[in-house]
Amino acid sequence: MTTDSTAAWTAAFRSAVVSPYESIDLFELRGFDGHTLRQIIRLDGGGTALRIRLSNRYGKEPLHIGGARLARRTEGSGIDSGSDTPLRFAGAEDFTIPVGEEIISDPIERAVTPGDELAVTLWLPDATGLSTYSAVPLRTGYATPGNALTAHTLDGTEGLEELATRHFITGADVLAPTGTRIAVAFGDSWFEGTGTTHDTDHRFPDLLNQRLRDAGSNGWVVNQGISANRLLTDEIGEHALARLERDALTVPGVTHVLIHFGLNDLGIPGQEAYPEPAPIPTAADLIAGLTTLADRIHAAGLTATATTVGPYKDTVYEGYSTPEGIAVAREVNDWIRGTDSPFDSYADFAAAVADPADPDRIHDDYDSGDGLHVNDAGAKALADSVDLAALTI
Repeated sequence: MTTDSTAAWTAAFRSAVVSPYESIDLFELRGFDGHTLRQIIRLDGGGTALRIRLSNRYGKEPLHIGGARLARRTEGSGIDSGSDTPLRFAGAEDFTIPVGEEIISDPIERAVTPGDELAVTLWLPDATGLSTYSAVPLRTGYATPGNALTAHTLDGTEGLEELATRHFITGADVLAPTGTRIAVAFGDSWFEGTGTTHDTDHRFPDLLNQRLRDAGSNGWVVNQGISANRLLTDEIGEHALARLERDALTVPGVTHVLIHFGLNDLGIPGQEAYPEPAPIPTAADLIAGLTTLADRIHAAGLTATATTVGPYKDTVYEGYSTPEGIAVAREVNDWIRGTDSPFDSYADFAAAVADPADPDRIHDDYDSGDGLHVNDAGAKALADSVDLAALTI
C-alpha cells in the first residue's frame, strides 16, 4: 500500500508535546496506572488509510500499552462501535514504547476525510510515570479506572475524569495523493489556540483550513503550536530552534512552514521575575533567531511564512508586558514587514487584531479576556490575514 507511487503518507493531524519535568509548571501534570484513556483527534486532511503516532519522548520509564483502539467519535466519550478497530504496532496489540521513543501504528485501510473526529483509546495497565503531553489541545479527553478499551462510552463510569491536556498522542498520518501540500503552523499559543472556545475547533489553523477548503485547495495546515513556547529559550517545550527539525521540517508532506514566535521570549522573563524586572532579548536577538529559522526552513527546500508578533499591552499577567518588550516587538514587526526579512511572505497578525486607537493592545472585539490571547473572532481575523496565494496549497 505505501509503495503506491500515486499516494504517500502525509500528516493529517499533529499535537506538539512537552516534558512534564520542566521547572515552569503551568499545566496539569499527570501519570496513569490501571486507566483507560480516550482522547479525541480531528483530522485536518483525508486519505485512503490512516496511521497513529504515540510518544514516550519525555517518559522516564518504558510505556506499556495493553491495548489501543481507533473509532469514529459520536459525542462526548462515545464511539461508533461499528468503526472500532484495534491499533497494532509491528503487528502487536500489546506493546511497550521505549524511553524517549515515538512509534507509528500499522496502517488501517479506511477512508477518512477532513474534519473527521476519531477517538484513540489506550489501556494503560501499569504505572506510566508523568506523561509526555500536549498542553492546550482544546479537546476534552477522558480517563477512567480499569480496562474500558472497547466501551461504547465512558460517560457515567465511576471515577471518570475529564482531561484538559492530551497524553501520548503526537499525530495521525493519512495516505494521500502524492504532492499534497502541507503547511505546518509552528509556533506558540497563538497557533495552539489558547483563548478560543474549547471543543469547537476555532483555532487559527482550523479556520485557515476552512478558508483553504472553501478555495478548493487539496492541501491543509497541521498545528504544531505549544502555548508559552519560545524562540530562543526552553520551557514551555523545547525552544523553536531546538524543535524545528522534529516538529516542522520532517513532518510528512510538509511544503510550507508558518511561524509565530517572540511573545513569550519578551513576556515570560518579566512574568517569572515579577515584581522584579528581568532581562529580555533584544530585537537583534529575536531577528537573528528568526533568520536562522528561515534559513533552516529554506535549506530543507520549504517555503517560510512569518507572522508579526501579536499585540499584548495591558495583559492581565503581571510582569509580562513591559514598555521595553513592547518596543522590541514593534522593531521586530517592522523588520518582518520590511525588505530585509528572509521570509517568503508574512501575515500581519499584529495589524489584524490590534486596537486602532492603541495598536500595542488587542482590540476588545478580539480579546479572549486576558489581553494576551485572541478569542474565536480574533482567530478568524488571523486566518483571514493570510494570503492563500502565498501558501500555494
